[in-house]
Amino acid sequence: MVAKKDEEEELARTPLQAIILADSFTTKFRPITLERPKVLLPLVNAPMIDYTLAWLESAGVEEVFVFCCAHSKQVIDYLDKSNWFGQPNFSVTTIESHNAISAGDALRLIYEQQVIRGDFILVSGDTVSNMSLSQALKEHKERRRNDSNAVMTMVIKQSKPSPITRQSRLGTEELFMVIDPETKQLLYYEDRVNLKGYLSLDKALLTDNTSISLQNDKQDCYIDICSPEVLSLFTDNFDYQHLRRDFVKGLLVDDIMGYKIYTHEIHSSYAARIDNYRSYDTISKDIIQRWTYPLVPDVQFFGNSATKLERQGMYRAPEIKQSRLSKIGPFTVIGTGTSIGINTEISNSVVGEGCSIGANVTIEGCYIWDNVTIEDGCKLKHSIVCDGVTMNSGAALEPGVVLSFKVVVGRNFLVPAYSKVSLLQQPIKQDSDEELEYADNSSGIPEVPSISGTLDKLNEEERTELPDSQEYDVGDGGVGFIWLVSEGGQEEELRHSVAPIPVDKLVAIMQITNDEVDIPNEDGSFLPPSGELGPDSITNDSNEDAEDIRDDSIIFEREVEATFQRAVEEDVTDDHVILEVNSLRLSYNMASADCAGALFYSVMKLALDAPHDSPNELYKNVVTTVRKWKKLLKYYLPSIDEEIEVILKFEEMCLESAKEYSPLFLQVLHHLYDQDIIQEEAILDWASEKEGAEESDKVFVKQSEKFIQWLKEASEEEEED
Repeated sequence: MVAKKDEEEELARTPLQAIILADSFTTKFRPITLERPKVLLPLVNAPMIDYTLAWLESAGVEEVFVFCCAHSKQVIDYLDKSNWFGQPNFSVTTIESHNAISAGDALRLIYEQQVIRGDFILVSGDTVSNMSLSQALKEHKERRRNDSNAVMTMVIKQSKPSPITRQSRLGTEELFMVIDPETKQLLYYEDRVNLKGYLSLDKALLTDNTSISLQNDKQDCYIDICSPEVLSLFTDNFDYQHLRRDFVKGLLVDDIMGYKIYTHEIHSSYAARIDNYRSYDTISKDIIQRWTYPLVPDVQFFGNSATKLERQGMYRAPEIKQSRLSKIGPFTVIGTGTSIGINTEISNSVVGEGCSIGANVTIEGCYIWDNVTIEDGCKLKHSIVCDGVTMNSGAALEPGVVLSFKVVVGRNFLVPAYSKVSLLQQPIKQDSDEELEYADNSSGIPEVPSISGTLDKLNEEERTELPDSQEYDVGDGGVGFIWLVSEGGQEEELRHSVAPIPVDKLVAIMQITNDEVDIPNEDGSFLPPSGELGPDSITNDSNEDAEDIRDDSIIFEREVEATFQRAVEEDVTDDHVILEVNSLRLSYNMASADCAGALFYSVMKLALDAPHDSPNELYKNVVTTVRKWKKLLKYYLPSIDEEIEVILKFEEMCLESAKEYSPLFLQVLHHLYDQDIIQEEAILDWASEKEGAEESDKVFVKQSEKFIQWLKEASEEEEED
């Protein structure tokens, strides 16, 4: 008993440690990562790894070990020159290896060095989070005290996949997990790509557990709280290479050792990992929109250069030169030392430091890194432009383009959609993208020479073996090679790009999805995509059903609002929004009235969030906003029932979430009538339904009495005629 107490006291004195696996060589970010490690790629206004380190420091971690594979020298040099070394109460140590080709190899090497002395946090160097670790650590330690086999706690977060693409907003595949709803123990883990069209569960999951919850609306944050046994398990099992595919799944099916993995779900905090270009785009937008606070552009932390937050989510660094006739739109970041020419428009984009942008340039939804030159008349849309790139006058980038370091695009040259252009020629032998979570098969090969010099530094043998078909130029005066997309790779480019998936592609995916047939169970029933299963899972409890419906309604409204907000920010067409909302409607099994109410709420909230100093200015915002989105609103108002739902939703807003609208109820209602959005029949039916209500529910009916009376008289006159 005394020995156990001493051991617990010793563990309590052990500093909280973390391991960062810096997978600096991933095929999903090629050709960029042939020249620079992924963790050093800029994310808004700081390298990725700085976000990870800043979060760990704020979360109370005291010792961090950064494991480096390919491009390890660049990572070590960066950290050596940064302010991370020598911080009080926060030490950063690098561990280098050129032989490790997987997460398993990395963890085995760390185990051999005997640097981990207790429970530790395991993350990748592309993790962005602001979550507190205290509650997750507390749960982990309590479980460990009661059960020494509880070796890992995985952090998860709700993230319902798109009903069209079956991907998360981060571009990752739909994930299926089975979790014990009482203990939060993980019982099953599989992503959609490995399911081959159907989900098969071991019957033992039902027989050995009184209740299980099958989830497909959770995101794996790739933040793991591990006991020291995790390292020894990798050492004992050399076939463990992938952290999820081998280790997690291996423990879940191992009935002999009995090791257990648990989950910790976060709700209000942020946590995500940059796994592909789409997640790079999504997380960048989340940072700009301040979901990651305090890790945001206008707050100084190690590695970033603070900028000033202005209205509509615009950030500008000091010492920029901007023409008075240029326009910088909302949710845009402009780095220090950048110049912007006359009549240039930039929106929903990040522009790095020291860039020169000419006149009459259009940049929309792009990531322009440092020291980029964009000459007059260029057009860029939803693309990534790396350091030192030059775009000659009149050049254009179609959506999804990636220009790697120091590429030169020729005058008036159009780079086709989803192209990747590099000074390095495309390797003849492509690595398969069986990506280990933190390092791929190529992470053990020697580093590719830096492109900081001339083309003569490229490997001569590689260049001579290049097929002629790959030697594409990039226009007059251009320097660079367009990499070919492998057969069948076009779909992956669409799904993982920073560019939104085109509407025609979404329609095609929906048609394919609608043609699929669900596979029934042996008894003819269908397994629900998410929900609690068990002996008492079928219930007639109307209260529980009502609660589930309410929860779905709330989540549905939030999803519609988020979809509408993205449409506003990215200037998406009405048709695209309708497609997205329809898919949400099918996913949540909602009626047309639910769509009408949710969209009306989103439109009115947009007007409310716009600058205004008086009720009159707020009303003008409403007029402008309703005029712009009139077609979208009317699409979901096919009958009087939906129109009444809109009036009821507006009543609810005036009483609860948007009381500023209360004195304007009549004016707004009258405007909706004038715009033929709400018909007189809907208004009269709404007023009629309120006749038997309590006085407190008649506030807005009384406010509208004269208008309602006028409508009644007009209606009666029409009937007489």
